Amino acid sequence: ALDGAHVEYLRGVRNPIAIKVGPSVSPDQLLRLIDVLNPHDEPGRLSFIHRMGAAQIADKLPPLLDAVKRDGRRVLWVCDAMHGNTESTANGFKTRRFDNVRGEVEMSFDLHAAAGTRLGGVHLELTGEDVTECTGGARELTERDLERAYRSTVDPRLNYEQSLEIAMAIVRKQEQVR
Repeated sequence: ALDGAHVEYLRGVRNPIAIKVGPSVSPDQLLRLIDVLNPHDEPGRLSFIHRMGAAQIADKLPPLLDAVKRDGRRVLWVCDAMHGNTESTANGFKTRRFDNVRGEVEMSFDLHAAAGTRLGGVHLELTGEDVTECTGGARELTERDLERAYRSTVDPRLNYEQSLEIAMAIVRKQEQVR
């Protein structure tokens, strides 16, 4: 909420600020947030980390990009393709489907290119270990594989193979939109 304690606190912070932006945020709310947190439009002050989920990003992100661009405001856009794609399995494991994570990253590049904005970063949760916390990827991990090497106590991470696969997808997408 724009009149909430978090926004009031951040208004007084001089460091750069990153704000998580989910599918429920409207273009008007986003612009008012910029007005409160970066009234002088200082470059580098404000980052928006969009975390829409693969199923919603195509509908929810373009109006936000268009509003910020139309208003001439300078923000850094970052895609968090992890948190909007978290789900629970029937046996209680918190997981993410690799195809959804990759899809949201790739769609982010496409949507930013179409809007004439630039995706400035990608947030991923990953490990160099051979864990089985996210399904899919080159090894085609399934829900049954989660039991084998699920080690996270908080959020599911991409394993080393999935991490390399997503890194290569990012490089390919970045080259396409240049």
